[in-house]
Amino acid sequence: MQRRLSWILSGTGTLLVLYSIIAGVWTPVPDIPILYESIRNFFFHVPMWFAMLLMFLIGVIHSMRYLSSGRLDEDFKASSYLQTGVVFGILGLITGAVWARYTWGSWWSNDPKQNASAITLIIYAAYFILRRAIADRSVRGRVGAVYAVFAFAVAVPLLFILPRMTDSLHPGSGGNPAFSSYDLDFRMRPIFYAGVAGWTLIGSWLSLLYARVQRTAHEIVLLKHRLP
Repeated sequence: MQRRLSWILSGTGTLLVLYSIIAGVWTPVPDIPILYESIRNFFFHVPMWFAMLLMFLIGVIHSMRYLSSGRLDEDFKASSYLQTGVVFGILGLITGAVWARYTWGSWWSNDPKQNASAITLIIYAAYFILRRAIADRSVRGRVGAVYAVFAFAVAVPLLFILPRMTDSLHPGSGGNPAFSSYDLDFRMRPIFYAGVAGWTLIGSWLSLLYARVQRTAHEIVLLKHRLP
């Protein structure tokens, strides 16, 4: 069952991502001032951020399940999904910096959303530092789970509320056009949604795979302690 799920997630995710990459390069795009051809990065940068947030959300769900059940498997999945989310976040920052270079003239412009994204990733990086600092397995899981819940509660306003309260170079503020029904036309939407779905499926596959690695490593440690 796990192997079949793994094949479905990885295979379907790969096909969707390949489609979004190929179609994102060749599909005609709207001629929007400031953005122009750089709008193609929308097919890569934004889906990675969506996938990151979904990984963080799933990680929170597993963290809450661990707090209620105490099952180690839930903690393995929580930390795995959060780790994958951080990877997607880093990729989102990189693709965003490339986009900023060609539209705003600088790799990093101290834009509120750029800064909020960096702070969010620092918060989640601290999650893994905190886990490594705690030796006791059950305490590590409980503290990590509580931290993950609060981290997500902080990340949402950081990424979606605070940047909208200030002037931002991101679409929808500061003279930069938003992605509306006039900008994100019928040709772009299927590619965008395919990218979101593809990166999410690949992220889920990687997370479940790493959770299995953690579970196996834990079982090996237990086996070593039982051996004379």
